[in-house]
Amino acid sequence: MSLKFTIHAVDHTIDAALRDKVDNKTKPIGSLGRLEEIAIRIGGIQQTLSPTLSNPHMLIFAGDHGAAAAGISVYPQDVSWQMVENYLRGGAGANVFSRQHGLAMLVIDAGIAHDFGKRDGMIDAKIAPSGTRNYLVEPAMTRAQCETALLRGADFARGAIRRGCNIMGLGEKGIGNTGSSSLITHLLTGAPLVECVGRGTGLNDADLARKRCLMQQALDRAKLPEDADVMTILTEFGGFEIVMMVGAYLAAAEAGITILSDGVIATSALLAASRIEARVLDYVIFTHYSAESGHAAQLRALGAKPLLDLGLRLGEGTGAMVAYPLIVSSVLLINEMETFDSAGVCRGVR
Repeated sequence: MSLKFTIHAVDHTIDAALRDKVDNKTKPIGSLGRLEEIAIRIGGIQQTLSPTLSNPHMLIFAGDHGAAAAGISVYPQDVSWQMVENYLRGGAGANVFSRQHGLAMLVIDAGIAHDFGKRDGMIDAKIAPSGTRNYLVEPAMTRAQCETALLRGADFARGAIRRGCNIMGLGEKGIGNTGSSSLITHLLTGAPLVECVGRGTGLNDADLARKRCLMQQALDRAKLPEDADVMTILTEFGGFEIVMMVGAYLAAAEAGITILSDGVIATSALLAASRIEARVLDYVIFTHYSAESGHAAQLRALGAKPLLDLGLRLGEGTGAMVAYPLIVSSVLLINEMETFDSAGVCRGVR
């Protein structure tokens, strides 16, 4: 199986023309702030002065983690499958925001420890029926499982793109996956482990200290070299849902569509994808600051400046969904706002 992705850097030659178009709208130059930046960014990605958004998708990848048995979350592992059932009933935060903003939402079972049977609205893509193994005592997955998960994630992104999607966000569900993301973040950014391990679903101070000790135990068990490659890191500590997101990011960038980042877990996958192919970042709009520890280190490493800071830490792609109307506004301003000439409005004296 080939893990090669051909991602072209965005050509910025068109940026000057996009800036000129935005600056000639009926407003003081720069007065719409970052909405102008987003309009130019999407125009550059699409290589057009009149960008469009079509069939927006949110892919939600769900997977269980063997390390959850050690008590790294305040919630039992059964909450993973129960929340998937909530998605299928349309009752989760992700459902609410996807309906509100008109995003198609796909739920993908990457490895939930539950037999759902055939269900409308869910794709069975289990890599292993019980999720990953416990990375506190052994690698979370085999290298073959890691590669399979990455390629399946890429295939799901490509499927959405074939259906006309040109803007995509990724979300996740899996009790214990903040542990995986903290280890991935620590190893790929070099940030101290204590900065990368957060409260997840709401740990108190004592449980947070215990979680940090467990994460150090996992690192001590693996004994990875400083120059460990990203696939080795994902094999040791990843979740199937996280690895599928890595593949989806890479495939979306390869297809040249706009990608919306989310919080700490989705960004750990993006961080990993950027180490496989750095040009994936050319296609990403960072939507929000997560309140979860580790996101600041991720954003710093990626040189990112998110749009919103609302104290969100739910995951599920909800930060990207909440930010999506801003993306819509940016495209509308470049396409529908009158220019000084077309509106017959006098320009300012410069």
